[in-house]
Amino acid sequence: MDMDYHGDMGRLDPELLQLNEVSSLAIKSNSYVAEKLFEQWLSLPETTLLVKSLVSKAKSGLTLNVSAASSSPKSACSNSVPPLSPRSSSGSPRVTKQRAGPSVLSSPLKVVSEPVKEFIPQFYFQNGRPPPNDLKDKCLTRTNQFFYGHANGLSLEEFKPVTKEICMLPSFFSSTLFKKIDVASTGTVTRDAFVDYWINGNMLTKDTATQIYTLLKQPDLRYLTQAIFEDFKPILRELLATHPGLEFLQSTPEFQERYAETVIYRIFYYENRVGNGRLTLRELKRGKLIAAMMHADEEEDINKVLRFFSYEHFYVIYCKFWELDTDHDFLIDKENLIRYGNHALTYRIVDRIFSQVPRKFTSEVEGKMGYEDFVYFILSEEDKSSEPSLEYWFKCIDLDGNGVLTRNELQFFYEEQLHRMECMAQEPVLFEDILCQIVDMIKPQEEAYFTLQDLKGSKLSGSTFNILFNLNKFMAFESRDPFLIRQERENPTLTEWDRFAHREYIRLSMEEDADDASNGSGDVWDESLEAPF
Repeated sequence: MDMDYHGDMGRLDPELLQLNEVSSLAIKSNSYVAEKLFEQWLSLPETTLLVKSLVSKAKSGLTLNVSAASSSPKSACSNSVPPLSPRSSSGSPRVTKQRAGPSVLSSPLKVVSEPVKEFIPQFYFQNGRPPPNDLKDKCLTRTNQFFYGHANGLSLEEFKPVTKEICMLPSFFSSTLFKKIDVASTGTVTRDAFVDYWINGNMLTKDTATQIYTLLKQPDLRYLTQAIFEDFKPILRELLATHPGLEFLQSTPEFQERYAETVIYRIFYYENRVGNGRLTLRELKRGKLIAAMMHADEEEDINKVLRFFSYEHFYVIYCKFWELDTDHDFLIDKENLIRYGNHALTYRIVDRIFSQVPRKFTSEVEGKMGYEDFVYFILSEEDKSSEPSLEYWFKCIDLDGNGVLTRNELQFFYEEQLHRMECMAQEPVLFEDILCQIVDMIKPQEEAYFTLQDLKGSKLSGSTFNILFNLNKFMAFESRDPFLIRQERENPTLTEWDRFAHREYIRLSMEEDADDASNGSGDVWDESLEAPF
């Protein structure tokens, strides 16, 4: 049927505009019809009165009685009622006449639901994250086993298995842990006191490095100090008292102190990369001290713990110092150090060491190097491949301190080497050839100079320094000493320091044996503080 919608819309009866007689199919099939019908409905007087009434009631806060909104009975049809309220915050459909009622529409505020609070788990704990229930229960079970039958607590000797078996710490931390718990110095640690410190204090959930750091450091500091027998004093004292490999030192407390002193110097030489005598938790975690402590606790032969704790290494360091310290005042000067390694070093490099450029001396005597300073020197001299050593010698060669090694600086130190070769009737190697050799060895980013990063990126950096100021090692490198090559192949995991200390210990021990035989004495120690056996 053809139909003029624009013309017929004006002739539609008002009753028809209530949509009683218009099928839903007709509206769905032609949206234009629905739009015009709705516009027509809005223009009706009844509709105007309805809208004004609803607006007035809404402003006054009265309940909207939808059923009375229209005088026409046909307005009950849901399709003809406009929305009364916007969509609720909960996302529910618009409320129409059939859904309207006092319980829902009595107040606009009641339609809005309470916002849902998102649960955020706790992520900060003042004393550290508490242990998971299973870990806590397991630790409590083990604790109860160790403290069973000890209502009054455990003594220090009885407490040692707790340190190792429950806390999983080296046994020589027992005294330190015991004193941390027994703050009143009662001489015993009860089960509740241990649980309160180790479990409730969240020590249980910390990693081993953090546990050790917490036990050793002073309460008001955020680092471990190098001060002799300060932070490391308790554990080294217990190590010396309990380790079977150090039992023979108990009759000579003076060398117990020297051993502990040397261990501390070695720890800070390798681990405290900033070189300020303050060992941080980060340095402790990144270093090898924790592994060395665990190794020392498990190994009966302390000399097999090459990192830090080897007695043989201490013996070599101390004897080397004692040999140079001719007046035995525990200080050495330039002339003493020149004799090191059978006069291996040049005067120029020794001058730089005593200018304290690579490291400021701890000795308070002008022009004298103390034992700690010597430890840093010998570790750097005998293992030039290590990072601390490279930094030590780089500062020595860097005359102007600008962070790069230039041709002129290298030549300055090599000139004395060249002169020494001539004096020894050896065929001299010209500096130009040496410079080309060093460039080939290091392969710097810029051939005009060498940076510390260039040296750290090459395995031959140590040989570069030997070329410049250690004639004996330079000659050994040039001749490719087959003995040294064989050693490296047989023990590739050993460092240059490990090999040196092993060779020197054998040599020194043979000399001591020869002296004992010639003196007809089996005494191992000399009360005059001569070098220990």
